[in-house]
Amino acid sequence: MTKTLVVILGPTGVGKTDTCIKVAKHFNVPIINADSRQIFLELPIGTAAPTQTQQQDVKHYFVGNHHIEDYYSASMFEQDALQLIDQLFASNDLALMSGGSMMYIDAVCNGIDDIPTVDDNTRQWMKQRLEHEGLPALVEELKVLDPEHYNFVDKNNPRRVVHALEICHMTGKTYTSFRTNQIKQRPFNIVKIGLNLPREELYQRINQRVLNMMQEGLKEEARNVYPKRQFNSLSTVGYRELFEYFDGLCTLEEAITKIQSNTRRYMRKQLTWFKKDDKIQWFSPNNIEEIINYISKSI
Repeated sequence: MTKTLVVILGPTGVGKTDTCIKVAKHFNVPIINADSRQIFLELPIGTAAPTQTQQQDVKHYFVGNHHIEDYYSASMFEQDALQLIDQLFASNDLALMSGGSMMYIDAVCNGIDDIPTVDDNTRQWMKQRLEHEGLPALVEELKVLDPEHYNFVDKNNPRRVVHALEICHMTGKTYTSFRTNQIKQRPFNIVKIGLNLPREELYQRINQRVLNMMQEGLKEEARNVYPKRQFNSLSTVGYRELFEYFDGLCTLEEAITKIQSNTRRYMRKQLTWFKKDDKIQWFSPNNIEEIINYISKSI
C-alpha cells in the first residue's frame, strides 16, 4: 500500500473532531491536529480543542503543546508535521490530519515559502513599535518598503503587517521576494476530505456552540489570559470580543453576539478558501460510513 496522508478539513463548527475520532478509531491511527489555535495550552474552551476524554480515546498531536507567549508559524508547523508524519509512516501506511486552519493545511500539503525565521530582537522591536506607533503608521511604512505586498495584505491584521515588516528590516529585502508560491512535491499520497453542512445549520451550530463555550467557562478562560492580550495568539475570535467587554466597551451580551457573528464570518472565509481546491471531496459529517468507504478505496 502507498503511504497516504488523509486530511479531514472544513469550517469551524461543522463537527471535524467527532468525525475524525471515528475515522481514527476505524483505521487505528492517531490524529495530527492542524488548528493554529488549539496548539495553545491555555485556550482549550475558546478554540474547541479536543477534550481530555477525547484525547484519551484517540492520541492527538499538536494540541496544547505550546503556550500563548510562544512564537509559532505555519512554516514551523510544516517542519514539525512532516517529521511526525515520517515517523508515523514507519509503522502505518495511513496518517490522519484534521483542522480548519487553511495556512497550516496548505503548508503540509503544498509546502510554504522559505521565509526566514524572525530573530527575537527584531520581533521585540516591532512589537514595541506596534504598541507605540500603532498599526496605521506601520501600514504606511509597508507601502514604502514593499508596495507589492501592501497591495493585497490584510491591512487590519497587525500580525500580517508586522511580520512583513520584520522580514523587510531583518533581511533588507522585500517580503514579496521570498514568496515564490511553488508547490512542493511530497513523498506520499494526499487524500482531502471536506466536511460541510447547509449554511443555516452551520449558523445554528456556531451560535449554540458559543453559548456552550460560555457555560463551560470561556469568560473565565479569557479573564485568565487577559493580562497577556498583546500576544498574537490572543488576536482570536472569542477572546478579542471578551477583552472588549473587560475593557468596558460593550456588555457581555453584546460580546457574545459579536463572537457568534465573527465566528460565522470566519466560517464563510474558510469555505471560500477551501472551495478553491478541486482536490477536496466533500461529505456531510453525518455520513461517516461514506467517508470511511471513500478513504478505504483511496489508499
